[in-house]
Amino acid sequence: METTFLKSILDNDFYKFTMQHAVIKLFPKAKVRYGFINRGKHIFPEGFADLLRNSVDAMADLRLTKEEKNYLAHYCPYLDPTYLDFLQGYSFDPSEVQISQEGSEIKVTVEGFWYRTILWEVPLMALISELFYKSNHLIRLNDEAVKSLTKEKIENYNKLGVSILEFGTRRRHSYDVQNLVNETLRTYGGQSFIGTSNVHFAMVNNRRPLGTHAHEWFMFHAAQYGFKMANSISLEHWTQVYGGDLGIALTDTYTTEIFFNQFDKKYSKLFDGVRHDSGDPIEFAQKVISHYIKMGIDPKSKAIVFSDSLNYDKVKKIVDFCQDKIKMSFGIGTNFTNDVGLPAMNMVIKLTDTKPDNLHWQGVVKLSDEKNKNTGTPEMIALAKEVLGIK
Repeated sequence: METTFLKSILDNDFYKFTMQHAVIKLFPKAKVRYGFINRGKHIFPEGFADLLRNSVDAMADLRLTKEEKNYLAHYCPYLDPTYLDFLQGYSFDPSEVQISQEGSEIKVTVEGFWYRTILWEVPLMALISELFYKSNHLIRLNDEAVKSLTKEKIENYNKLGVSILEFGTRRRHSYDVQNLVNETLRTYGGQSFIGTSNVHFAMVNNRRPLGTHAHEWFMFHAAQYGFKMANSISLEHWTQVYGGDLGIALTDTYTTEIFFNQFDKKYSKLFDGVRHDSGDPIEFAQKVISHYIKMGIDPKSKAIVFSDSLNYDKVKKIVDFCQDKIKMSFGIGTNFTNDVGLPAMNMVIKLTDTKPDNLHWQGVVKLSDEKNKNTGTPEMIALAKEVLGIK
């Protein structure tokens, strides 16, 4: 079976680099662990772990090229030159990734310094996805069909007059499909397609990469500073590193309700908007609009980035509600990069444990707006809910 190899160290989501930059500045001694969760109960064929191991080992050879460094310096001026020098000297260390297989189940864990291991999650998931389809000999739609489907989607979004972002790296069918999708979006995207979160494809398309931060940023802060302070200190540290840049805040690590209780006037004014990633999008939009009005801020000056399992019907419903009330854009992932005539994979790699500066290892928690999306041990989830007053 043919092994899959990544072509660029930038074949990753942008928020991994923005968080890495911040971690180097603020938490250089912190250690973390990540774990693979097979939500879809996918059956992996015999020898899959060996295929994945080969792909992971090959990542040690990836390096930031001079051209890639110049691209980042041009499009991302808020990344320090010292960070770009660091990234130029960075290489993946495959010994940080443990892979095993028992029957049709695979186990993948990552452990090491946070500033190093933070880049593993997205490419690991992309490799698992691509290798899954290859090793099971599953045949996708041909290139022309993928292009045609993508063209139809983006033309429909164009008619809606909305801003569309491609967010599909982690569960893509393959590198080739994501490449086809981005080529098609660029060609037919009109005013709607504003770019991708994948830094490599953003560079190929000569656009700036899109993204800010992920749940793990808040999850780590909860371990370091406590659940009650996690949101506010996470936002404070983000503004400390980036000032007013990269100003879309993620809301649902410890439920949206808790987040908005702590999203005071300072942060509400400083951040350009918020990202929706779980729960009912219309209820969320109502909460956001009400919050800004309560803070004396015109909601039309702010934005929501919707990014939870979107397709055209969901986007249309959201647009109908939000039109003329608040700015909006839509990060579409799997529906772009893995809509190829095969069932899309349902999997995640999540932060599971952290070891903040001079402290012991402890489990981390995410309390999503959707109950079945909570992560962490039952004991830690119960503790977080008790501390935050969530029933």
